[in-house]
Amino acid sequence: MTPSSAVTSTIPYVLQRIGIVMTPEPGNPLEAEGVLNPASGRAPDGTLYLLPRLVSDGNISRVGLAKLIIEDGVPVGVEREGVVLEPDRGWERGADHSGVEDPRTTYLAELGVHVMTYVAYGPLGPRAALAVSEDLRSWKRLGPLHFHYQDDLDTDLNLYPNKDVLVFPDTVTGPDGVESFAVLHRPMWDLSWIAPGAGEPLPAGITDPRPGIWISFVPAAAVRDDIRALTSLGGHRVLAMPEKEFEALKIGAGPAPIRVPEGWLVIHHGVTGELIEGTDQQPKVNYAAGALLLDGDDPTRVLARSEEPLLSPETADEKDGIVPNVVFPTAIETIGARTFVFYGMADSKIGVAELVRTDA
Repeated sequence: MTPSSAVTSTIPYVLQRIGIVMTPEPGNPLEAEGVLNPASGRAPDGTLYLLPRLVSDGNISRVGLAKLIIEDGVPVGVEREGVVLEPDRGWERGADHSGVEDPRTTYLAELGVHVMTYVAYGPLGPRAALAVSEDLRSWKRLGPLHFHYQDDLDTDLNLYPNKDVLVFPDTVTGPDGVESFAVLHRPMWDLSWIAPGAGEPLPAGITDPRPGIWISFVPAAAVRDDIRALTSLGGHRVLAMPEKEFEALKIGAGPAPIRVPEGWLVIHHGVTGELIEGTDQQPKVNYAAGALLLDGDDPTRVLARSEEPLLSPETADEKDGIVPNVVFPTAIETIGARTFVFYGMADSKIGVAELVRTDA
């Protein structure tokens, strides 16, 4: 099983750095190890919010709520409004760790709900989970994602840790011709850190053990009947594997896809450097932002991908922090006629860059 071939083309977008919108609050124990990797969304009254990952001592993560301060159409800061999700469920807590990490949000307009995907860092390591809200403040957990068994993979995707989950904002046509909601995710094959000696048991047809972006589907009719159906995914296939130099180790999706004239634009992260076994906070890697362009009718088809990063760690705040050399995009919002991407800076702060079309 291999991803579809990319058409030789370029991504007509760049990210232009704007500045920092959120830094850890001095003396706040919930932010002692950083604020980073936010989700975003608009409240019913139109107010724009970030939902940042707040990391306390011991690498315990919660999801906060922070109203964006906008000046002259540009995000410049935040006003904190508390915590909206914390690891208070058993499956979000391990014996020596816990967390609800790296939220992403998608607003499903036809259902009137925000869907948050997040990483539940529980007894078996990182697992993808979903929650929903109508107001960004009160979140109802739908639970961990469940991947239907698929015979052609000759394995159970539920065995593997998974991260970087995104829900498309509109329905698409699934591989079986059924109107569906599409979901991007990134399974990780290395089981040794939760099952010593297990190694990397790869699904059938997968020969490259590096983490890449997968796509799965949920029939739209099932979701309209019961929102909990969003946790039950099928039609799994590889979407994109590491190809470019800045993605040499792995890639993962960033903010929810947005529609552009050519199709679906997916901002992603690519990782290079050296991975050290047995640690989550990797000190010898480099995270940069890239992009994929997917077919608007068939999102399993990659039309183009960026040859070079759209944004790389260059400033002191991106190069020095809890994990150095990290640009990690996780949220995207339009303010007026401009589009902004919010990203984690060295796992310590939150920055913002403007998405600019180069052929306009």
